[in-house]
Amino acid sequence: MPDRDKDLKHRLAHAGIGEDLIQSALELDGIMQHWRRRVVKRELGQRALADLGLDLDLPLLDVLMVVWAPANEFGEDPEGEVMVSTVATRLGIDPSRASRLTSETIRLGLIRRAVSQEDARRAMLELTEEGTRIVQAVRRYKFLILGNFLKGWSKEELTTFIPLLERFSAWSEASEDPTGKIASEIARLREDL
Repeated sequence: MPDRDKDLKHRLAHAGIGEDLIQSALELDGIMQHWRRRVVKRELGQRALADLGLDLDLPLLDVLMVVWAPANEFGEDPEGEVMVSTVATRLGIDPSRASRLTSETIRLGLIRRAVSQEDARRAMLELTEEGTRIVQAVRRYKFLILGNFLKGWSKEELTTFIPLLERFSAWSEASEDPTGKIASEIARLREDL
């Protein structure tokens, strides 16, 4: 069977990336592509909504989570009051989509508008009791599944894995190329097209 990655491996080696790192990168990419396909389908979120009997779309659940602002995702003291612009920023969507999603959650009685304590001219968003119940149930579901999966891991494994995963999650933002080899290889790729 031919090595389809022979040219890729050669170019990576030329850029100063060692053989062991090349193999690790290929293995990581395979794992990430599989994970990405599952995450894009949002399997766990879909399962949670189905198992809990919630007639809700995932984008609306996302809005509820943004308004709830879990500390593990947004920090202990998320910045100020939540407004439609906050929803747009936290979800990485355009303001008009955030507005439509927010309006739908309001229509469903899951979020309500309230007067800002900082500026009475501004409307802020807060969860209703039903919205809070949904968020809490989905979070409990998610952490029951995750906790059940992780209970087979040792404390040492988790202590090692979590900081490494956090460090790894920034890989696509890394632009450090002290020798310029990557930049020259990218230029060569562009020329080859």
